[in-house]
Amino acid sequence: MAKGLQGFLWTMLLLFCAIQELGSWAMSTAVEGPGLGEPGDPALLAGGRVKRGWVWNQFFVVEEYTGTEPLYVGKIHSDSDEGDGSIKYTISGEGAGTIFLIDEITGDIHATERLDREQKTFYTLRAQARDRQTDQLLEPESEFIIKVQDINDSEPRFLEGPYIGSVAELSPVGTSVMQVMASDADDPTYGSSARVVYSVLEGEQHFTVDSKTGVIRTAVADLDRETQDRYEVVIRATDMAGQLGGLSGSTTVTIVVTDVNDNPPRFPQKMYQFSIVETAPVGTAIGRVKAEDSDVGENTDMTYQVKDEEGVEMFKVTTDSNTQEAVITVQKPLDYESKKVHTVVVEALNKFVDPRFVDLGTFRDQTIVRVSVLDVDEPPEFRPPSNLMEVQEDAHVGSVVGVVTALDPDTANHPVRYAIDRSTDAERIFDIDAKTGAIVTGKVLDRETAGWHNITVLAMEADNHSQVSRASLRIRILDVNDNPPELATPYEAAVCEDAKPGQLIQTISVVDRDEPQSGHRFYFTLAPEATNNHHFSLLDIQDNTAAVHTQRVGFNRQEQDVYLLPILVVDSGPPALSSTGTLTIRVCGCDSTGAIQSCNSTAYVVSATLSPGALIALLVCVLILVVLVLLILTLKRHHKSHLTSEDDEDMRDNVIKYNDEGGGEQDTEAYDMSALRSLYDFSEIKAGDGGGGPGEGGPGRNPASELHALPQWVQSPDLDFSVFRDYICRKVEQADEDLSVPPYDSFQTYAFEGSDSPVPSLSSINTWSSGSEQDFSYLGGWGPRFRQLAALYAGRRGDEDGEES
Repeated sequence: MAKGLQGFLWTMLLLFCAIQELGSWAMSTAVEGPGLGEPGDPALLAGGRVKRGWVWNQFFVVEEYTGTEPLYVGKIHSDSDEGDGSIKYTISGEGAGTIFLIDEITGDIHATERLDREQKTFYTLRAQARDRQTDQLLEPESEFIIKVQDINDSEPRFLEGPYIGSVAELSPVGTSVMQVMASDADDPTYGSSARVVYSVLEGEQHFTVDSKTGVIRTAVADLDRETQDRYEVVIRATDMAGQLGGLSGSTTVTIVVTDVNDNPPRFPQKMYQFSIVETAPVGTAIGRVKAEDSDVGENTDMTYQVKDEEGVEMFKVTTDSNTQEAVITVQKPLDYESKKVHTVVVEALNKFVDPRFVDLGTFRDQTIVRVSVLDVDEPPEFRPPSNLMEVQEDAHVGSVVGVVTALDPDTANHPVRYAIDRSTDAERIFDIDAKTGAIVTGKVLDRETAGWHNITVLAMEADNHSQVSRASLRIRILDVNDNPPELATPYEAAVCEDAKPGQLIQTISVVDRDEPQSGHRFYFTLAPEATNNHHFSLLDIQDNTAAVHTQRVGFNRQEQDVYLLPILVVDSGPPALSSTGTLTIRVCGCDSTGAIQSCNSTAYVVSATLSPGALIALLVCVLILVVLVLLILTLKRHHKSHLTSEDDEDMRDNVIKYNDEGGGEQDTEAYDMSALRSLYDFSEIKAGDGGGGPGEGGPGRNPASELHALPQWVQSPDLDFSVFRDYICRKVEQADEDLSVPPYDSFQTYAFEGSDSPVPSLSSINTWSSGSEQDFSYLGGWGPRFRQLAALYAGRRGDEDGEES
């Protein structure tokens, strides 16, 4: 049928083109004017023709021609053509010579290829008429257009697919879902080839489509997502305005049904059972229940609550936001002995309710949760939970302070035993009866030492000591008046010599370690031994203080400079306790303003508080002194260590060092030359060595014995010190040239003892010559060591004087 229709269309088009061709021969236009030359005149062609010689009409060619022969398009013709073949027709432009061919003699144009209007709608060409012999233009070149005639060869297409739309469930009829649009490539200006209409091929039970606009709408009002959440709808687009013979195309549209909160929550079971031990702490999760909801997304969000009063008190229900489950937890401690089973009514309801669907029913549901409490062996419980006891501090050892009671909460009701946690009562001040729980004193109490005691009492099952309970107990020690009042401080007062009667000397107060409930009240009076006192008086001020005043005119330090005033202080009891304190009063000298100047017996010390600045200054001074002492000790230790090393060397060399430059040999106060000279032992000097003394030639003298009687040294007139001097000079030069020696004065040790000493003495007191004029009588005042020397020289000088006379 389609082939027959296509053949019919081709026949109609060919007939239409033939009619147009015949009309072109009948219709020719010519523009004439005066003085026009003949056709073919070059002057006319150069100056422009005023008469048009071309004859043709609009050219059309039908697209998609499938014939075997070239398709005739039309004819170009010049009115100057006489039919003798002298004019040659040619064309140029788009498709000339390839798609379109022209008969040079007749001017007939044929299409040699199959054309497609959807690819190109028209072709622009130019026509020329030339003289066949001279090839000159007989007519001006003229432009003409060949249009491709459209046929309905393109079906409508949905170019924006695939299409996915959505619509809420339970939407009313006619609710717009989405719009689809098909495109037809045929010429919309020619015929109805591009006029498209829409229709539903599949899914027409639930959706419709507007035939002109392509808008898809719902066809029913009972779309239920829970029943079917998506639909595949096939939409068809047909051209030719849907007439017979039109082409069509189709597309599949996926329509998703979105959820609305049209389903209430429902518990799968009407009763749930859980169990939990009675010792479970508060906050322990018992179990989870969940109400199911056919909706999705936030429409399934729920809240849970406990509906019955008993359940509200004992249990708590929360919602797990991830799983939307109800979590049931313990809110109060459970007790198997009190109640073994608890029944809880849990209600679930949607968090977000759509008011449009309220009429569908109640969006909530309830279930019953039975909680069974399991029995466990529990430790004893203290009853009542009082934790304060009181006892008098003078209570005897073994006195009952109080009684604690604990019971086994289990059904078995095991007997209970008591004990005290000794880590809280290490001194064992209290004891407890293991069976009765009576707390008694274990030691003598003293409130002034410890006014409160905090102990921990243990209660345990008699046959299972692992079941232990603890209770903190506070014991307050009540005060008893067992401490007498005392003076607040060892008071010392001063009175001026010129004091007048009634002058206030001192105000005294007392302290009492007791704390009576009614408060302190003290009474002051002079001790009985001071009743005959006529110097001072005591006045009780009635505010727990007393004042001491003078009772006579003037005092004399020479007669008595210190007075001791005994004061008796009594508290208010009961029983009333008392003590005697002594006030020391010193008689002092005062100036005219009454300021104390001095006291005879003992310096009167006035307490003063140093300012922070003075304390800091004092500390700085002490610190400086300590630093100086440490520095001096360090220097001395260093110097001593240096000297010690040198002394060790001197002990080896037997050399005595000194750095006293003195006043020469006559300076006997600078140092003792005997210390140096004593090192040289002249005991080995023989009598025949020429070293005799003044009695050298005298009879009966033994030079050796005389030498031994001397203090081990004598002076020789020919003793030479040059060897020592030369040696010391060399050492000094070496020290001066040595760069390693210290740059300050120091001792130098020379380990050289010189050559053998001659018999004569090294002493500068040269008395062996007879020409000496020295008087050595002063040697007697040099001490025991020089006594013999003084006698010797003094005697020898007397002998010389006798000889001279």
